Parts: sequence; structure tokens; C-alpha cells
Amino acid sequence: MKVTLYTLMALIAFAANSLFCRMALAEGDIDAWSFTIIRLSSAAVCLGIIMASQTYYLRYRASKIGQPFDNRLLSEKGSWLSSISLGIYALCFSVAYVELETGTGALILFSAVQLTMIGWGIYKKETLSHLQWIAFVVAIAGFVYLMLPSAAMPSLLAAILMTISGVAWGIYSIRGKTCLSPLRATGFNFIRSLLAIPILLVAGFIYQNIMDVQLIYLDSITMEGIWLACTSGAVASGIGYSIWYMAMPLLKNTQAAVIQLCVPVLAALLGVVILSEPITLTFMIASTVILSAVLVFILNKQLY
Repeated sequence: MKVTLYTLMALIAFAANSLFCRMALAEGDIDAWSFTIIRLSSAAVCLGIIMASQTYYLRYRASKIGQPFDNRLLSEKGSWLSSISLGIYALCFSVAYVELETGTGALILFSAVQLTMIGWGIYKKETLSHLQWIAFVVAIAGFVYLMLPSAAMPSLLAAILMTISGVAWGIYSIRGKTCLSPLRATGFNFIRSLLAIPILLVAGFIYQNIMDVQLIYLDSITMEGIWLACTSGAVASGIGYSIWYMAMPLLKNTQAAVIQLCVPVLAALLGVVILSEPITLTFMIASTVILSAVLVFILNKQLY
């Protein structure tokens, strides 16, 4: 029951991230680079406050019951690999969503996540049944179908960036299986990612000068864009990713991969209801093909 609750809450947070990002970028309320920077910063601040409160509470509780404080509870510091993966995921995610609809972007993202995590699970010798192997092949076919030029895929570059984002998120999720404290691991990963902010700004300005395109437009950022970036960072990312790291140790890599493929459906539905985005035939077919893998993996009991 615990793993179901954690997983469901995390999936809702993932879908909300897609929606917040699309809402902010679709109307030009903020640019993708600024959105990423504010998102990472707000998540780091939010988690920093929560971690400080948690540390105070744990020390206070230990003193109240008269027991020595176990410093091992505070030993989790995250990792640089996880932080780098997080930064790559966040930037590519935001830049890609400038041109992708909510559902399409989420479907590409989590298809790439699935391939990454299932591939790692196979490498680590997580046994798959014959039905699960078939589902894996079908999922790849659905992913390839979605990537083909169509009305639902307006930009090959955006699709490639979202795929890179998915691979980075897959690596970040895999890293969560070994963390001691999900909250502290997520918090320190976001804090470390702040070191990339100056690099992102410099890279963005250099790129737009060389390519003669405008990526960063600080003079026209609206308060709505800032609030959406902050909400995406503090709530959907900071708290949502902490919950996901709580679920990861309870799931196999292959299970975690296919479960996340429910997110595109949630994101697409939110896009239809809130942003009035259309659901294309290509998206419906790809969703049906790829999400069938979720049903197979959940119902099949031969995964050891």
C-alpha cells in the first residue's frame, strides 16, 4: 500500500511538471532557460528549508526520549552524478517544451525513461518473462512511431532534446535506489545543481549570439511565468522527486520504468482540460501501444 501511494503521488507530480512547464512557455511568459534556473533554485530553497526542519525535529525527538542522536540519519549528501543528470534533464525538458504539446512531450520523455531503465534492469539481470519481452519490443515500436515526422511532432530537435531529458531522468531515477534518505538526497542534488546556473546563463547568451536567435529574454518575463517556475520547482519537483526517491527502493528498475508511462496520459488529459490542447490520432495510437506495456508489467507475475 505504501509503495502504491508513493508512486501515485510521484506520477501526479511528474504530470504537473509537464503542465506547468508548457503553461509557462507556450504563452511566452518566460523563456526555457530562465524557467529552468528558477525551477532548480526554488526546489533547492524549498528542500533546504524542509531539510533544516527535519534535522531540528530529529534532534529534538532524540533529546525528548533521552536517546543519543544517530548522525547516520544525516549522512546522505546526494551525488554529483545525480545532480548532473538532474540539470541535464531539467534544461532539455524546458527547451523542448517550447515546441511540444503537453501530452506529446511527456510521452517522448517517459518513453526514453522506459528504455533507459528497462535496459539497465536487463543489464543488472532483472529477469523478464516472455510476455514482458514482447511488451518491451512493442514499447520500442511505439516510441519509434511517435518519433516519425507527423503533426504531433513539429520539431525533430525538440524531440531529440526531450529524449536526452528522458535518458537523464532515467539515470537519476536509477540512482535513487541506493539513497539512504530520499528527502536529503533530493535536496542536496538540487543544491549541487545550482552550481550549473552560471554555466547555463553563459552558455545561453553565447549560443544566442552565435546563432543569432533569442533564447533568453529577461526583459519580458511575467510574474505568471515566475510563479509557474517556482511551483514546478518547489512542489512538483522538490517534493515530488523526494516522494519518487521514497518509492524507488521498493520497485524494480523495470517496474519503475513502465509505471512512469502512465504520466503521458495524465499530462495529456491535463493539457486538454486546462490548456485546450488537441489529442491527435498519432498520440492516441502511440499511447495505446506504449501504455500496453504498463498493463503487461503490472499484471504479469513472472518478474523476479
